Amino acid sequence: MADPIEQFQVKPIEGLDFGTVVLPIIGESRIAITNSHVAMTIAFALVVLFLTLATSKAKVVPGRLQAAGEQMFGMIDGVTESIIGHEGRKYFPFVFTLFCLILGMNLLGMFLTFTATSQLAITLTFALLTIGLVIGIGFIKHGFGFFKLFWPSAAPLVLRPVVGAIEFLSFLLRPVTLALRLFGNMLGGHVALKIFAGFVVTLGASAFAGEGLGLWALPIAGLSMVGVVALTALEFLVAFLQAFVFAVLASIYLNDVVNLGHGH
Repeated sequence: MADPIEQFQVKPIEGLDFGTVVLPIIGESRIAITNSHVAMTIAFALVVLFLTLATSKAKVVPGRLQAAGEQMFGMIDGVTESIIGHEGRKYFPFVFTLFCLILGMNLLGMFLTFTATSQLAITLTFALLTIGLVIGIGFIKHGFGFFKLFWPSAAPLVLRPVVGAIEFLSFLLRPVTLALRLFGNMLGGHVALKIFAGFVVTLGASAFAGEGLGLWALPIAGLSMVGVVALTALEFLVAFLQAFVFAVLASIYLNDVVNLGHGH
């Protein structure tokens, strides 16, 4: 059976490996166009193409593409407005971009042999961008008042340092949990798919070759095929849900600093 982890290896595209060079500050680095670059570029291009087609010829009675685009727009606009409040529209472009890019990469991974969001470096980059924006907005809007986020005024005075330390640690862990949630779900789902698909091929081949379990392997291969179909449907759902969850959590973290100390 093929190695289920092999599909996650970052490999240079043949003919696009430019070798090792020495860069200032960074030092020795390998320059190459990899399958990860290609997957992310294709996902980006498809997202831009979809949104362009969905909005270029808007009609009163929308077609399928326009309706899908409007649904996506309305869904994320509703998330930012309901979580952040009247200032949510300011941060809608960032959250919507996150959602579209992650969704595009997740769905593209169902058709290619490489899934960009199964790489921790990719998901961690999205997470650090989000937390970096949160910290930047916090200091721009509130200055050093940003640290009130870690001083729970509702808690008894004697417990505030302890609760504040816990809140600060929780804040530091946000990019880690954001990255690991997306990375783990995409990695685990694709590993399970590869294993079940491997069972189908291996057991089917051994049955027709008269090896191993012989023809008794066919029913097991059939069950594995059912598992592949079910997991594929589940993975499409997970691909959407993980992009949506990332957008929701980004909105929650933004709300913490936009509406620091008061509701919306």
